[in-house]
Amino acid sequence: MLRFYTSNARWLVGGFLLAMFSGFGQTFFISMWGDEIRAAFSLSHGGFGLVYMLATLASALSLPFVGRLVDVTSVSTSALVVMGCLIAACVLMAVSNTLLALLLAIYLLRLFGQGMMTQTSMTAMGRWYAANRGKAVSFATMGHQASEAIFPTVFALLALSYGWRGAWWIAAVCILFFALPVIFALMRVERQPRGTLSEDEAVSGVEVRQWTRAELLRDPLFWLVCVGVLAPPFIGTSIFFHQDYLIALNGWNPQLYYNAFILMAVTTVICALATGFAVDRWSAVQMLPVFMVPLAIGCFVLGALSGPSTIFIFMVLLGMSYGVTSTLFGALWPEVWGTANLGAIRSIVVALMVFLTAAGPGITGVLIDFGVPFPRQLLYMGGYCAMAFVVMIVASHRLQTRAAMLAAG
Repeated sequence: MLRFYTSNARWLVGGFLLAMFSGFGQTFFISMWGDEIRAAFSLSHGGFGLVYMLATLASALSLPFVGRLVDVTSVSTSALVVMGCLIAACVLMAVSNTLLALLLAIYLLRLFGQGMMTQTSMTAMGRWYAANRGKAVSFATMGHQASEAIFPTVFALLALSYGWRGAWWIAAVCILFFALPVIFALMRVERQPRGTLSEDEAVSGVEVRQWTRAELLRDPLFWLVCVGVLAPPFIGTSIFFHQDYLIALNGWNPQLYYNAFILMAVTTVICALATGFAVDRWSAVQMLPVFMVPLAIGCFVLGALSGPSTIFIFMVLLGMSYGVTSTLFGALWPEVWGTANLGAIRSIVVALMVFLTAAGPGITGVLIDFGVPFPRQLLYMGGYCAMAFVVMIVASHRLQTRAAMLAAG
């Protein structure tokens, strides 16, 4: 293991940093300034939710086109373009003073932060590694947990001195003077060979059919998998988007809540690494149903309980779900649908996920405005996850059966 991590350090760290700095476009970071944004633009919970939904929907529609960038250029070139656009998004967020500018800023943050930074990282890990794909993906996805553990606390403190707009200026500076040069230096040398097993990885593998994006969209098993895969982005984004509402509703200490992100991040890292080993030992397909269990329990806990301890119980459960999904989803697509068109395939998956992250805040915000408490909505989400768990068992079985049939010729 040590040999693998040390010999591949430059690419793994590059993937880690791409995932980490995607945090500036993630819901947990944008929603930190929810109260300030609503006050600055005179928006209700539902109004801000709709703005966020429209911007995120637009980014989801753009991803299938922009996402192919990593298929037609090198990873380092893709990273430069994406980070340049993310810097512009942070600056626009800092200076926006009209609703249209806010909409455009969030659109760019979601497209190039949440979408393309993650897309570039996960596509590189999925394409460059085969037998050790689980380990590579789990290491890179820890960047997401690093941002969740560091950014809320650090930028909340910075905002005390520089205001919420100043925090966005600082985010742009961090990308420009640290992330961009470091990531480019790490990723400018492509790992060879691309999309095939390297000599030290040529351990057995059944050859995977290389699906095109059009074939993927016609595959019924892809849509069956999506029943479960699309639940975490909808649920997680809805929860983080309405975190100020939950804090006020339950009377929680805000700093206690933000500090709990560290617990979630630690849990996620542990589960991500464990899942990486499990994926390499068995397969992503066999691990598919696992992530639904802690997510379902987490929804029931957050929907039914309100004491301060609820924060920590929920963060552990969400960390478990995120840890499994962050690694599992990075390894699943190349394992089942191949690496030849991985950028195009992942762009569809990420677009669907981003679409659900758009729908979550919009739908739940409108329901709150119409008098449906968010805790009650969480109980319904938990019920959906329980149903999706059964569907994932079926999907896993059918994917394994198809793979066996293809292997048998």
